[in-house]
Amino acid sequence: MTAPKLIKAPAYWSRAAIVPGIVAIGPMLPGTLAFGMAFGALCAQKHFSLAEVEVMMAFVYGGLSQFVAVQSWPDHLTVSSIATLALLTLTVNIRFSLMSASLRPWFGTLPRWQAYPPMLLVTDGGWLAATRYRDHGGADAWFFVGGALVLYLVWLVAAVPGYLLAEQLADPKKYGVDLAMPAFYAAMLVPAWKGFRPAIPWVIAGAVALVVHWLVPGWWFIIVGALSGAVSAGLMEPPAPKHGHAHD
Repeated sequence: MTAPKLIKAPAYWSRAAIVPGIVAIGPMLPGTLAFGMAFGALCAQKHFSLAEVEVMMAFVYGGLSQFVAVQSWPDHLTVSSIATLALLTLTVNIRFSLMSASLRPWFGTLPRWQAYPPMLLVTDGGWLAATRYRDHGGADAWFFVGGALVLYLVWLVAAVPGYLLAEQLADPKKYGVDLAMPAFYAAMLVPAWKGFRPAIPWVIAGAVALVVHWLVPGWWFIIVGALSGAVSAGLMEPPAPKHGHAHD
């Protein structure tokens, strides 16, 4: 017997979902704060001005891709170095396009002028909380947008103390700040786990990235790891459909 499919309501706006949306992303705020502080400290060590940091935080809002870009920032910008930075950030951020596309069945029921702007606020944690909410039949768009705005504001502000305390954070391992990013992404994998078979591309991508990191200097391990995971996922045969007897 197959379980009845949950019919999901079209999106709508109601302020009643703002607080629940903020509560849902609450556990992610400490990691976002530590992540942002670590980025602010990195920018200070790379001799960026605080104004430049805040402009990047406000308009780029890329998280991990910002770390990659700043750590790879050359002393002198050239056409080739700019192209390399663009390729790296594209590779790291391409997941946001997929996340936004997965929200289309929900936000696509809204007018375009209401549906597209919230996609600028898509993050890993915000997307995960919104997906859980939607899977349980939720439809209020403010659930996603309310939590996403709080994450954005925390990220924007977090870089300031990190920048000002850059000397104290010169060795991130001393305070465990270096663990914020891997711990956050490891926690993200737990609710995304759907069995061993769907996780095979994860394993392939991680293994290939580690090997490339050991053998090739620079950030090529990100690009090669992402491509290998995507290719392996595309080559995998879809699971056989489960047969059952449905009852009227």
